[in-house]
Amino acid sequence: MFTLADVEEAEVLVRRHMAATPQYAWPLLGKRFGANIVVKHENHTPVGAFKLRGGLVYVERLKRERLDVRGIVSATRGNHGQSLAFAGRVFDVPVTIVAPSGNSIEKNAAMRALGAELIEVGRDFDDAAEAAEKIAEERGFEFVHSFAPDLVKGVATYALELFRAHRDIDTLYAPIGMGSGICGLIGVRDAMGLATRIVGVVPERANAYRLSFDAGRVMPVNSVSTFADGIAVRVPNARALELIRKGAERIVEVSEDEIAEAIRVLHEDTHNLAEGAGAAPLAALAKDKERRPGTKLAVILSGGNIDRALAAKALSGGTPP
Repeated sequence: MFTLADVEEAEVLVRRHMAATPQYAWPLLGKRFGANIVVKHENHTPVGAFKLRGGLVYVERLKRERLDVRGIVSATRGNHGQSLAFAGRVFDVPVTIVAPSGNSIEKNAAMRALGAELIEVGRDFDDAAEAAEKIAEERGFEFVHSFAPDLVKGVATYALELFRAHRDIDTLYAPIGMGSGICGLIGVRDAMGLATRIVGVVPERANAYRLSFDAGRVMPVNSVSTFADGIAVRVPNARALELIRKGAERIVEVSEDEIAEAIRVLHEDTHNLAEGAGAAPLAALAKDKERRPGTKLAVILSGGNIDRALAAKALSGGTPP
């Protein structure tokens, strides 16, 4: 997938545009769950999510190798699109983003503010991806797949930061959208020779990766219905699935109520606001019967870009629709 040197090279580029994000062991979380729990705060990047790292690496390489690039286009539920829009502005590359109809109002506003042309079409991410590929062909743009190698290498820089600071993590919980984040963790862990167990996390209402993991082949689902939009995927990526099956211990499903409760816990114990995808790892940790007391655990708070109405619903004790 990549070498440690590859990720270190990507880190040099990423660091020009953002500082390393913190990884804190929060005492209240530790007391609540009876373990030393480290939170990797990818909600602290300039776009509020880990995806920025991959966008910078992808667009920089593209601009360096193809001076005549006309533009890029990709599909997103928000964070991937923000990362490309940010990088497009840095490297002067036009960016078109396709999001499904009814996408997050605030994520859409953020992408537009970063200079992206935003098109809303389709019922979910997978529909938007099909539309984005057609636009790429029509306009002569570069289509950016959500699991492109440069994206994985870029987002792996957060894994490098985490494992440098905490080489002795027993079990780490990570959300799975299209797979770049968890595959970055697996690749860096293996390159550093660490023994950390990695557990993938998906919503019960968007469980294609869990079904595929167990079946050993891509198992699409017909629909997804979760407020954790960053991990609402119908069709897993085959290459990502292959890497996850080789490197992850298992995949855990969490309910909408459990994700909402994790948002409340993170806010109460760390005063950080997590979006659904960012809270899902803590939801999995909380319900994990295989969790051992006194161990060192970690969760990836992959992003904090939750619309105000959804956040208000969760923080007031409810579950967003």
